[in-house]
Amino acid sequence: MHNDNNSDIDSGADRQAGTSRRTVLKAVGATATGLLLGGSACAAAPRKRYAVVGVGSRARMFTRAITDDFRDDNEIVAVCDNNAGRAALAVRTIAATGASQPRAYSAAQFDTMIRETKPDYVIVTTVDATHDDYIVSALDLGCDVITEKPMTTTAAKAQRILDAVKRSGRHVRVTFNYRYAPPRTQVKDILMSGEIGDVLSVDFTWLLNTVHGADYFRRWHSNKARSGGLMIHKATHHFDLVNWWLGAQPERVHAFGSRQFYTPQTARRLGLQGAHERCLTCTEKAQCAFYFDLAADAGLKALYLENEQYDGYFRDQCVWRPEIDIEDTMNVMVRYDNNVQLNYALSAYDAWEGYHIAFNGTKGRLEHRIVEKVGVAGANEVQSMSEGVHTRVIPLRGAARDIEPWAGKGGHGGGDLVMLTEIFGKAPADKYLRMADERAGAWSCLVGVAANQCFETGQTVKIADLIKGLTPPERPAMPSRTGPLKVKMS
Repeated sequence: MHNDNNSDIDSGADRQAGTSRRTVLKAVGATATGLLLGGSACAAAPRKRYAVVGVGSRARMFTRAITDDFRDDNEIVAVCDNNAGRAALAVRTIAATGASQPRAYSAAQFDTMIRETKPDYVIVTTVDATHDDYIVSALDLGCDVITEKPMTTTAAKAQRILDAVKRSGRHVRVTFNYRYAPPRTQVKDILMSGEIGDVLSVDFTWLLNTVHGADYFRRWHSNKARSGGLMIHKATHHFDLVNWWLGAQPERVHAFGSRQFYTPQTARRLGLQGAHERCLTCTEKAQCAFYFDLAADAGLKALYLENEQYDGYFRDQCVWRPEIDIEDTMNVMVRYDNNVQLNYALSAYDAWEGYHIAFNGTKGRLEHRIVEKVGVAGANEVQSMSEGVHTRVIPLRGAARDIEPWAGKGGHGGGDLVMLTEIFGKAPADKYLRMADERAGAWSCLVGVAANQCFETGQTVKIADLIKGLTPPERPAMPSRTGPLKVKMS
């Protein structure tokens, strides 16, 4: 069944055409077999089988979709985690829905899990730095892969994944749900229309507030070896958006980054005696504005606090710890293969959460801003709700016009449901080609990889020096950059 119904995994016209041909041939064969056996040619197809690797908070978006809205065509047959308590919790939670009864495996039993449960797809939602191990193993064992962003954290790991895709003939899908949020899809639509002409430069600022932003500094994400830092774990979303919006590939990167806010020095300036191990046992919790009560979130309490004895992981580590080695203040310049220049900034201690971006083109300017309402990433919380969306087109001549934003409901500005429907359900053809494969995953994370390298060396980095054999993903056509320009005189 691995090659059946892969339109939700493949990306691009060539792959889609090949998949469609295989699907048709498979369907014809199944029909003939059914008739020969005296059965119905309309018999229901078996459900797609999934194994979920890493069953922390992020995995629940996928498990809930499979056990709820899309349970008729999909089932979870196995879960895998390095924490036995969380794995057991995932089994109980999934089984309680009545959708399936998955089997639990440890991380060391991954290959055994694949052989025994025979999933069609492996969903990877582990710590970022381990994505490549599970992706490559799954591909080599004959499964297609759906992976949370970032696809991986280093150029060498990205190379491993690209080589495994080529070697195995299997497919990888990276779940960039930001592409699917209606207001961000609308930006793509405007750029595709040519209303502002050829994009020449982009200014992009993303702000994380001191609720959401601080949360990266109390989790495993605060260790760069595990997360790649915010340049990869967080900004891979943003770099992917720009790559997709522009329909172009990044070529050169220069960047500066530092940790200026989440430091022991800031703690002392706030009147605290210093960093502590975690919030739960902190002797200064009453005086710290960044105190986080892990037990107050029922989902996080069940996932982490009640399972600490299995792996010793604390979900509420002190944000002022001196051993934190990720940056909280980052500025990046990127030059693309179509000569577009990007100025990007990310900070994690701001007074509001969200972003603003401006595309400067040969016929005008497109401005887009979203204020997001995001708290600590609670296990039962809808994330990244959009509070204010503003989109405006300013022509070189004539009056500016405000755009009525496309709206959606649910997590990540309405993007989650659209993406999940495309993965697990039946979605219409997508003229925006929002589906992202391993190539898109690599292009996005490699900008972060290059930025991290710049932080260390101060030298500009060429993406081509980081990886071999990376080709552009399939993207919808953008306006010609060589044709005549038509600009209003007034």
